[in-house]
Amino acid sequence: MTVLASAIAFASSHADDPAQAMEDIVACFGDEPLAGMLLFCSHRFDRATLARAINRRSEGIVTIGCTSSGELTEHGYDQDSISVVGFPASGFHLVSHCFDDIDHFDPVAARQTIRSLAAVADRDSRHLGEQVNHVALFLIDGLSHREELLAMTIQDGLGDIPLIGGSSGDGMMFRETAIFEGGRFHAHAAVVAILSTPRPLHVFKAQHYRPSAEKMVVTGAVPQDRIVTEIDAEPAAQEYLRLAGHAGEALGVEFFAAHPPMVRAGGDYHVRSIQSANADGSLTFYCAIDEGIVLAVGEPVDRIAGMQALFKDIGSKVGQIDRVIAFDCVLNRIDAEQRQISRQVSELYARNRVIGFNTYGEQYHALHVNQTFSGLAIGR
Repeated sequence: MTVLASAIAFASSHADDPAQAMEDIVACFGDEPLAGMLLFCSHRFDRATLARAINRRSEGIVTIGCTSSGELTEHGYDQDSISVVGFPASGFHLVSHCFDDIDHFDPVAARQTIRSLAAVADRDSRHLGEQVNHVALFLIDGLSHREELLAMTIQDGLGDIPLIGGSSGDGMMFRETAIFEGGRFHAHAAVVAILSTPRPLHVFKAQHYRPSAEKMVVTGAVPQDRIVTEIDAEPAAQEYLRLAGHAGEALGVEFFAAHPPMVRAGGDYHVRSIQSANADGSLTFYCAIDEGIVLAVGEPVDRIAGMQALFKDIGSKVGQIDRVIAFDCVLNRIDAEQRQISRQVSELYARNRVIGFNTYGEQYHALHVNQTFSGLAIGR
C-alpha cells in the first residue's frame, strides 16, 4: 500500500481483499471531509465484494470509477491495484449522473439531463468562491461501441464545460468492463461527473505517432461492429500488414500498437486503433470506422521528448501541478513495453504527479479517440 500526501488525496493498494484495500486507502486520507472520490480498479476483483467495501468507506461521498487495463499510480505504470483519488470538500464539489442503459441511449433526453446536471453543479459550488471552474469527467463501458454518440451528445449538453475521460477496460480480456456509480458496478453504462473548483484546470490530449506516406482506403466495412473487411479492395488484415511494410508477419496487439492507422479529421490526424485481427481476414477497431475512410499508417515519434514538452506546457497552463488525472490508452503501455521505455515513461509520470488508468479509448471534448495520453491537470 502506498500514498502521496497532497491537497488532492491519492492512495493505492494491492491487497487481495477489497475490504482491506479500501481500509488501507481511506486511512491514508485522514479526517478531512471529501467532496468526492474517483477510483480505478483491476478487473481481477469480485465486483459485488468490492462494491460493498467501497460503500462502507464512502458513505455520503459522491464516488465514481471503473475497471481498468492497468492503473497509473505514484509508481507510474501499475497493475492489479485499487487506486482512489479524493477531492477535499474545502476546494472541490462533485456531482454525477449515470446512464445505465447505453444500448438504448436517448440523445435528446440526455442533453436535457446534462444541462440540468451542469446547472446543479454551478448552483451548489458557489460556496467555493466567486470564480469557479468546471470540468466533466466521463467514464464509459469500453466494450459498448457507444463512445462516439455519447461523447458528442454529452459535450453538446455541457456547452462550455470541457469533457475528458476514458473507456473502461478488463486487462486485455475484452469480455466485461464496468462503471461504478451510485454504490454499484454497472455493465453497458456511462457516468458523467462535473468537478467544480476555484483551482486552475486544463484538459489535454497528446499522441505519440505521426502519419507516414503510406495511405489506404477502407473499401469494405461493417460499421455497427467496427469491423473492416477490405482495404483497397483486398482482405483488410493482409493489405494493412503489407502497407505497414511487414508482409508475412503475424498480426497481434504489439504490432497494432506500433503501427496504428491514422485518419485526418478537423485538420489534424487521429489514431484509429485496431483491437484484433479476425480469422476471416478482417480487422476489428476500437472506434467508429466506415467505408470510404482514408487511413495512413502511423509511425512513432520520440515519446519521451514529446512527454517532457507536454508536461512543460501543462505547467505553463496551471502553474504548480497538484495532480494530473490521466486516461492513457492500453496500447501506449504495450508499445512502451515493446520499445523498452516503460521505466522512463513511469518515471516521467511519477515526477509529474500523474494518476489514472489504462483505457480502451479516450474521450476529449466531443471526440472519441485512441492511443492518446489524455487527461485533466489540476493546479495547486
